[in-house]
Amino acid sequence: MTPFPTNGAGNSVHRLTLAGHGLSVDLLTRGSILHALRLDGLERNLTLSSDDLADYDGAMKYFGAVIGPVANRLAGARATIDGAEYRFSANHHRAVLHSGRHGTQFRIWDVIEESAEAATLAVDLPDGMDGFPGNRRITARWSLQAPATLRLELTATTDEPTLMNPVNHSYWNLTGRPDITGHRLRVAAEHWLPTDSESLPTGEIAPTAGGEMDFRAPRDLTPGAPPLDHNFCLSLEDTPLREVMELAGGGVTMRVATTAPGLQIYDGRDSDAAGLAPYAGLAVEAQRWPDAPHHPAFPSFRITPEATFRQVTEWRFARDEPLD
Repeated sequence: MTPFPTNGAGNSVHRLTLAGHGLSVDLLTRGSILHALRLDGLERNLTLSSDDLADYDGAMKYFGAVIGPVANRLAGARATIDGAEYRFSANHHRAVLHSGRHGTQFRIWDVIEESAEAATLAVDLPDGMDGFPGNRRITARWSLQAPATLRLELTATTDEPTLMNPVNHSYWNLTGRPDITGHRLRVAAEHWLPTDSESLPTGEIAPTAGGEMDFRAPRDLTPGAPPLDHNFCLSLEDTPLREVMELAGGGVTMRVATTAPGLQIYDGRDSDAAGLAPYAGLAVEAQRWPDAPHHPAFPSFRITPEATFRQVTEWRFARDEPLD
């Protein structure tokens, strides 16, 4: 563990480096950020990041972070939990996005365990922070496994019923090009969630077959065609770990496996605000479906003191022949 520049509030941030099984990874204690991932024999960082912590207070505030307690959007910045209504501070039109001002992406996480190939970080959230009930602890265990696999195990506990939907929000660019041109995407989803003008799910669970969101067979990515900021529906509940997505480009293939029932794919259209090109990377977030408290047909992300939240995601990398 080595010091990283302090953040704007004067808090010390550290970098943790893991290496083994064909990968090297840098993590930051700020936000449990995945700061760098390199495949042996390949110089470039495959995930978008910054060495200036000020960027993580601004336009890059979600890049690489573990976002919680509730990632994505809650309509009306409110939710009902066991008959009681809770209100949050709206920060995206009339909704709350990524938990508000004090989400886990802004916190300094404690290092619970660190070795050459694994690290466990944890953060405590007090009852009432940003309006969410319960004293909660979220733990992220990062580990490297063969062959060339990064594994993230997210767990969370609470002392009263609450909402829990933490995600990793890394942006991926496998080619080293300025934008996502040159990538090919496959998503094993039969359905997806259409959204309204505020990027909130309409409630419709639409089939992917034959439409612009049909990525069941690999397709070349073209920035903005189609616009991507949607949940792909993998299942109606958590499942055993299974591969659900493949991204290829620049001679690298990344396969994503998760236990989660949903996968948010975002095309990074606003990454120019961070001094990058528009569409500089593809955000991939294994998650429960967004805005579930307002849609009874969606998988719930309510948890209780008796039911620990647990989610596993793996990023599996391989070298292949460069794509034309």
